[in-house]
Amino acid sequence: MIGILWKNKYIGKKTLLILASIIVGILSALSAVFLKRSVHLVQSWVDYLVTTGNNPYIYLVFPPVGIILTVVYVQVFRKGNLERGVNNILFSISRKASFVSPHKLYSQIISSIFTVGFGGSAGMESPISGTGSAIGSNLARILRFGYKERTLLLACGAAAGISAIFNAPIAGLIFAFEIILMDVPVLVIVPLIISSSVAALISKLTYSGQPFVLITDTWNSGHIGYYVLLAILVAFVSVYAIKMYFIMDGVFTRLRQPYLRAVIGGLMLGISIFLFPALYGEGYDDVQAMLHNDIKVILHNTILFNNPTTWTLVVVAVSLVLLKVIATSFTVGAGGNGGMFGSSLFTGAMLGFAFSRTINLLGFAQLNEVNFIVLGMAGALSGIIHSPLTAIFLIAEITGGYALFVPLMMVSAISFLITKYFEPYSVYTRKLALKGDLKSMNKDRIVLERMNIRRYVEKDFVPVHPGQTLRDLIHAVRTSKRNVFPVTDEEDRLVGIILLDDIRQFMFSEELYDNVVLGDLMEKPPATVEIDENMVEVMKKFDALNAWNLPVTEKEKYVGFVSKSKLFSRYRELLIKDTDYIA
Repeated sequence: MIGILWKNKYIGKKTLLILASIIVGILSALSAVFLKRSVHLVQSWVDYLVTTGNNPYIYLVFPPVGIILTVVYVQVFRKGNLERGVNNILFSISRKASFVSPHKLYSQIISSIFTVGFGGSAGMESPISGTGSAIGSNLARILRFGYKERTLLLACGAAAGISAIFNAPIAGLIFAFEIILMDVPVLVIVPLIISSSVAALISKLTYSGQPFVLITDTWNSGHIGYYVLLAILVAFVSVYAIKMYFIMDGVFTRLRQPYLRAVIGGLMLGISIFLFPALYGEGYDDVQAMLHNDIKVILHNTILFNNPTTWTLVVVAVSLVLLKVIATSFTVGAGGNGGMFGSSLFTGAMLGFAFSRTINLLGFAQLNEVNFIVLGMAGALSGIIHSPLTAIFLIAEITGGYALFVPLMMVSAISFLITKYFEPYSVYTRKLALKGDLKSMNKDRIVLERMNIRRYVEKDFVPVHPGQTLRDLIHAVRTSKRNVFPVTDEEDRLVGIILLDDIRQFMFSEELYDNVVLGDLMEKPPATVEIDENMVEVMKKFDALNAWNLPVTEKEKYVGFVSKSKLFSRYRELLIKDTDYIA
């Protein structure tokens, strides 16, 4: 009520939308800061136990514990439904009219702290995007905004989350356009800019940490062939990552019991991290160390390589490239909450290092390994997430590597194009696309999904009964403005229909009025529509039968009729509203 009063009387819709985007940016940033600090606090505690006790076996325990805690939270407090991941944000836009469940305001943060804090091999970007989208969507609901403004504020929250988690406002903005909104008009950019920039400012003021810092001022144009080769390699790694992620997802999906899934996946994750400690958590600290030429950090706490050779670091890096997506799959498949965003950056960094170090060791050239680590990060993010612009600007912002803009664009573009050829959909959109639930794939379906049959049922049809006579029907014809008459039994169940055109030949034969029973005149309707039936299926029935009116039932009982022309009129109104963004 307050939202309507403010919107209509005091400050106007556009001004309220701008103010709402500021609030979304602030709240999303504070959520991101809280999540980062909480996760890093837990990770610091675990690292302290490992380091002071010189006991890497702790890695066998804590990641599974984090997964189990997450699953217990989800099963006990969320009744088994967490709705995690960027794909669920996209699903909310496509199938839920951009309404995001209020529990995601906190459930994403709690579950991510358990998962990533205790060592789950995944990133915090998906959870904080989910939290931000929930903030935007629920604020829009409170302010009684419509679908398009609600979608925009949802995207503002997702953008603000990415902006705050990385201190990268431009990347947050582009992420919203490239991943969340996809095909929304450019006019919505102003609230997005505001939310993203406000979030970055709040994050900067309240949390001084930047994920990565790169000091570089040049790139070698003579190494362009190696940039192209890296892009090709990272593209195939991206294809591998997407396919492996969904193969593992299929394996865990077949394990129906959530606690069994948590134990098995958690143990597999713990073993993976025990053998390769660099898989612990997001892995950003290791990448940051590598950007400062501390490459041996990836051997920290490992028991496998006590006597490293010249090629040991390359072997370990390649192993991490192949294993990170599997460790992330263990984390998510077992019931943890995290995403492939951070894992993509880690995978790309390892590949960039392994590639450049190999070239250097073989003596083919002397490549700047730090630059190739950065380029690998951009290429992997571009390929796995299918987001070349986000990759370019995110890596440039978080590493300060604007001097690498040209090779960043080159590697990101080539990786994206090759990956998309072999994998048309990203790790976020593959499931939704295969089910037809992706917003950009079918705009007609998205509009139809928002239409509820109950709102369009017409009830001014005069029902008759099968035991009545033609005289009763003639009386009904005189009082009705319709040419269709539903036939119902004593319990109001629909048993047939009578069309006016079918009885014209009897209407003027009064001798038949008391001799013809309506049960003999009625016919079965070509189809019926259930009151809660999906509108997409309803329209399929209209098209298949070439009908203009169909009877509506609720548990076989007659409710009314639905008109194809009325549905088309409402569909057109919604379509016009959706294309008229913030007019």
